[in-house]
Amino acid sequence: MSLFSRILVGITLTTGILVSQHAHAVMGDITLKRQGEEVSEGTPAAVFPHWFHRVRYKCYVCHSAIFEMKAGANVIHMQDIMAGKSCGVCHNGKTAWSVSFDTCPRCHKGE
Repeated sequence: MSLFSRILVGITLTTGILVSQHAHAVMGDITLKRQGEEVSEGTPAAVFPHWFHRVRYKCYVCHSAIFEMKAGANVIHMQDIMAGKSCGVCHNGKTAWSVSFDTCPRCHKGE
């Protein structure tokens, strides 16, 4: 594959990722299963695109400053995110897009 072709494929993939408004689970992503009362609310589980974040940031940016580096060790609630904790540390409208009803589909993918 020529250098031009590789660059074109890279740009196409990056554009597709950035333009997408809905979360799509791919290898390396983490589906955050809902627990307790939240399950009955009807909102689908959130998909965390770990690989997408990992390409941009070193591990220590989130681990252990915000999240423990162990599957299942972190309980994430929307109230915490809205209060600037957990994902809300960065998803505050400055570092990354803010959390609102308009941005729900970015994390909560439908069935």
